[in-house]
Amino acid sequence: MTNVFENYLSSTGGLLADEINLSAQFFKPLNLKKGDFFIREGEICRHIGFIVSGAVKAYAIDDEGKENITCFKFENEFVTSFPEFMMQEKSRRSIRTVEDSVIYRISYPDYQHLLGQVTALNRVIKSVMEQEYNQKELYMLNYNNRSAVDKYRHVLSHEPMLVQRIATQDLASYLGITQRSLTRVKGQIHKPNVL
Repeated sequence: MTNVFENYLSSTGGLLADEINLSAQFFKPLNLKKGDFFIREGEICRHIGFIVSGAVKAYAIDDEGKENITCFKFENEFVTSFPEFMMQEKSRRSIRTVEDSVIYRISYPDYQHLLGQVTALNRVIKSVMEQEYNQKELYMLNYNNRSAVDKYRHVLSHEPMLVQRIATQDLASYLGITQRSLTRVKGQIHKPNVL
């Protein structure tokens, strides 16, 4: 499984083979069952992870106790609550598995030590953080102030993995619509044409 992580680091093009080997030694495998927490809201964000297999959702709980899902992460993606990880503060959201997952994680002290050893890793992390920012921007552009039908059509054409791997209730939360609305929209879009 380390190969998946090493292959990812190699694909970034910025690290030498010995830097990749050294980096991989600092990331420890964590096996999580579906529903386990990687990060809990309100606890210090101590780790950054790389998903080798599986998927997670990031969400915050609103005043009514409802999950508001803001993103999903899958294989070959880094996962953490970046601002809180960098500042070593309490996370403002939870990150929880939606499938059995293997995540390679590194603690903040080890992360700091590794950056001192492999300065090229800074570029990789900067790129990851830029992707994270872009994902948030696209989320705001594509899912705010749109009809349920438009939101679901966008998911079908641009993020089909969500439809294939994410439970209806979680997808509805992510889209900012009720589960009932999503079920109705799916029925409209996927209904067979009757002559």
